[in-house]
Amino acid sequence: QVQLVESGGGLAQAGGSLMLSCVASGAFVGRQSMGWYRQRPGQERESVANITSHKEPTYADSVEGRFTISRDHPKNSVYLHMTNLQPEDTAVYYCFTRTKFIGGTYTDYWGQGTQVTVSS
Repeated sequence: QVQLVESGGGLAQAGGSLMLSCVASGAFVGRQSMGWYRQRPGQERESVANITSHKEPTYADSVEGRFTISRDHPKNSVYLHMTNLQPEDTAVYYCFTRTKFIGGTYTDYWGQGTQVTVSS
């Protein structure tokens, strides 16, 4: 069973920074991608950043240039360094991984979420 555990959320002031961490445990097979989603109050969950081992990270337009995703394969960890935080970044942030298999099937896993609150 794959488990994802996030940490690092909290309260920040506008212009501040936070580092989110996600540690994955369990068995991994197939190709893995990892990333971060967030769900802002009253909004649908949206992709924030994604990273794979074979291509450049991708970011939502709203965080491009401010957030940086990184991955530590030996530690099965993924991080989200958030800078210049804005009140609109307030959300629950979820760690995410997708395991892709030959043939096109996949399995998704989600963390429990960590709250990020940005005050003006």
